Amino acid sequence: MIWPKQLTAKCVSATFDCKKNAAVNVGIISQKQRNKYRMEIHVLLFATLKDIAGQSRLTLSLPENAHTVDDVRQALIERFPALEANVKSAIAAVNEEFAFAGDVIQDGDEVAFFPPVSGGSKEVKSSPEIFRLADEPINTDDLIAAITTPATGAVCVFSGIVRGKTSKTGGIIHTSRLEYEAYQSMAIAKMKQVAEEIRKQWPLVQGIAIVQRIGVLEVGQNTILIACSSGHRDQGCFEAARYGIDRLKEIVPVWKKEISVDGATWVEGGYTPSPTDRHQAG
Repeated sequence: MIWPKQLTAKCVSATFDCKKNAAVNVGIISQKQRNKYRMEIHVLLFATLKDIAGQSRLTLSLPENAHTVDDVRQALIERFPALEANVKSAIAAVNEEFAFAGDVIQDGDEVAFFPPVSGGSKEVKSSPEIFRLADEPINTDDLIAAITTPATGAVCVFSGIVRGKTSKTGGIIHTSRLEYEAYQSMAIAKMKQVAEEIRKQWPLVQGIAIVQRIGVLEVGQNTILIACSSGHRDQGCFEAARYGIDRLKEIVPVWKKEISVDGATWVEGGYTPSPTDRHQAG
């Protein structure tokens, strides 16, 4: 049977249009599939969470209906089911500032999760400040000299040391060494915040040094130094140094792993930051 040329042309055209439409539809579906994920964020994991996940950083593609810190938690749990218990109780930070359940995130944000914390420099002539994460031994004399001005009459120093024996219920724990880890950029920012808080409460404090060791430290080695200088001993240097170490253990993201003959354990604190712990500009 011979088809009329005109009819044949129409059939061929119709077939082509069908294929064309199908291709267009496939393109639409493909585009919809791509739009299923609204944004990508960069996730950092520290201490226990890093160990469980087996990695310290990853990129997550979030569904279009996900837009809060809690949504990121859920996506992380779906990716690493073993993280569920730890990530639900973890502290969150977005772009190096504390973040909370309903806080909105944006495409490309850096979101960090870490347990409660365990546990650079800037200099102005009249109020020198030093903020540093150090992988070398702390030189106390150099730091005292750095925060001393011609008007200084007193310097109070707190120095933490790796303890080899810890008395606990049930006996004594023998520690071989400690391993310190930090969310470094946020840690420096929070050290500066601690210094600002010190100056608001004790305005006569002159110099402030906050130096935290990172890496593996042996028993007897210095772990941290906080030093505050003032014109006289009654102008806040004692109180400021005490406040500095207490506050550091609350908001500066540094953790320690205790290593002993019985194994290794990340030490987690009991303080959970609140919105008031965010940096208050000015």
